[in-house]
Amino acid sequence: MDSEEGIRLRKLQALRPIQTKPINEMPQSSDHDDHFLKEEEEGPLSPAGRLFHEPNFNIHVIAIMGCKTKIYPDVFKANLPHTLLKHPRFSSLLDKKDGGTMKWVRTKVNLDKHIIIPDMDSNMNSSSSGDKYLEDYIYNLTKTTVDKSRPLWDLHLLNIKTSEAESVVIFRTHHSLGDGISLMSLLLACMRQISNPEALPRLPTTAKKKNGGPTKIGFVGRIWRCFLGVWWVLQLLRNTFVDVSVFIATALFLKDTQTLIKGPSGSEFKPRRIVFKIVSLDDMKLIKNAMDVTINDVAVGITQAGLSKYLNRRYGLDQDNKNTQIENNNNLPNKIRLRSILFVNIRPSGGIQALADMMEKNTKAKWGNSFGYVVLPFTIALMDDPLDYIRQAKATIDCKKHSLEALCTFSIAGLVFKFFGIKKASAFFQRLFTSTTMAFSNVVGPLEEIGFYSHPMAYLAATTYGQANELMVNFQSYVNKMTIVLSVDEDTIPNPYQLIEDIAESLKLIKDFITKKELAN
Repeated sequence: MDSEEGIRLRKLQALRPIQTKPINEMPQSSDHDDHFLKEEEEGPLSPAGRLFHEPNFNIHVIAIMGCKTKIYPDVFKANLPHTLLKHPRFSSLLDKKDGGTMKWVRTKVNLDKHIIIPDMDSNMNSSSSGDKYLEDYIYNLTKTTVDKSRPLWDLHLLNIKTSEAESVVIFRTHHSLGDGISLMSLLLACMRQISNPEALPRLPTTAKKKNGGPTKIGFVGRIWRCFLGVWWVLQLLRNTFVDVSVFIATALFLKDTQTLIKGPSGSEFKPRRIVFKIVSLDDMKLIKNAMDVTINDVAVGITQAGLSKYLNRRYGLDQDNKNTQIENNNNLPNKIRLRSILFVNIRPSGGIQALADMMEKNTKAKWGNSFGYVVLPFTIALMDDPLDYIRQAKATIDCKKHSLEALCTFSIAGLVFKFFGIKKASAFFQRLFTSTTMAFSNVVGPLEEIGFYSHPMAYLAATTYGQANELMVNFQSYVNKMTIVLSVDEDTIPNPYQLIEDIAESLKLIKDFITKKELAN
């Protein structure tokens, strides 16, 4: 007992995420601070925030974090008031005023109501039983919503050994608190690097192409550059027009093919089976470098390869013998239309540092739900060359990058909210989600190992439940790992383990194909 107490004390002393004072000790004379608190306490919900409180959009975000050590709840309780609770959204109630206006109202947080520590079965000694317990725990969690009589989040601490971690932290928030990128950034702002406890997590940055310096351009060169500029603008306008037209058509009448992974309406009210698998980020980087693409291109490419394999198998079931499968034949229907909804953050993010400063110094930081929608088509087909899945993904994504679809759909959403009200807007976006097959995201994570209040992280995984799609695919990187997460409606996708294995196997197949090709050369 003495030794365990010593570990707790050392962990608590070693952790210095940010130096702050309790709320009741903050200086009260600062006009800037008073304005910030008043704005956050009395601010009404944004239109997107109100949408997430409609019955058919009651979406929750779940972050699953594997720890390399046992969890010490006292450490979390000691640090939360100085980090997460410094953000007004996590210490505010949602109050519905007369007339139906929803506003955030600051309140005192009772951590005992937000930190859940379930009783563990002492007979669970193997990691496989721990994996099953974790999966079922999350499944049962998706049957519930956060308690709206208090701030809309909770933290579940599971001291249970799984195949990937010694313990697991589950952080659940209501989507009205903020978009996924903002929520993940805030969570990372509460963490520190293991190698440097004073340093915030470091995320990958896009490398800027080096400019060789000024060069003289002749008359013909100037004409050619002007021509390319005009062509670039025309392509941008064309792509935007096509993308926005498809978006509106999808919300009104254009539906995906009724495949075996697209079920009837009502999926948003069902619990979700959430499964995840960790693959090598280095393998994805090998493909990225060999094909001169991005990690996002690789993620989309292996997903559409895995979906093609999975659907082909299910369509190939022998009707006379349900256990007989025909995988080598092409059993896919012709011209499958299968699309995903992507959420694109419109507001430039202040980043982890801005959120850490907000919690430490009570400064302002950009926050909320400000995102546009992108409808991304997936190619479902059996291809002789596995690299074609990556090439097809890159071509599609490059067109989406050279488009103002996200900005335009964000504006369209604002107009729908303004002129038709929340109920009509809810029905509009409900049709958008039910007309597509899935949702997809790829979130970059820290480059170095990090600790959550000095608990070293083994992996990070994030997903959602409550959305109208039967399938949600999330990619989350962390150091040299990539976690693939599926959130599925089991009535439509009864075997998500096979689907996630098909996606992981597609990554291995493409990597091996590239390796053999390089060796042959």
